[in-house]
Amino acid sequence: MPAASAIKVMVVDDQRTIRAMVRRSLQDFGFKDIRDKSGPVEALEAVRTDRVHLIISDYNMPEVDGLQFLESVRKDPVIGKTVFIMLSGSSDRGIVQKAAALGVNSYMVKPFAPAALKEKIERAFGELT
Repeated sequence: MPAASAIKVMVVDDQRTIRAMVRRSLQDFGFKDIRDKSGPVEALEAVRTDRVHLIISDYNMPEVDGLQFLESVRKDPVIGKTVFIMLSGSSDRGIVQKAAALGVNSYMVKPFAPAALKEKIERAFGELT
């Protein structure tokens, strides 16, 4: 059982309100080390230099979408195994299948309940303490 406070998280979403909502939920679960970026390009740079254990990323973002970001993470030999949860406003089967093929750990449709996010995190890391 990992302590939530020991898990480093990167939240990536172009909407500040969504980043704040996810951050607040993570803090309620006991996470302490939470970083956030508004786009995948800067997030990828940041996690390459200061690794995290969990990436929670939106799908629909300008310039680089969540699938391209996921693919970049999975191709990287250093950060390729990072747990990756994708958030999306769409339950489009094609997007979900592409994300699964690229190795996403979980896919969540927005809006979501904080308890559902916790469940997805615990599915990857085990029960949080």
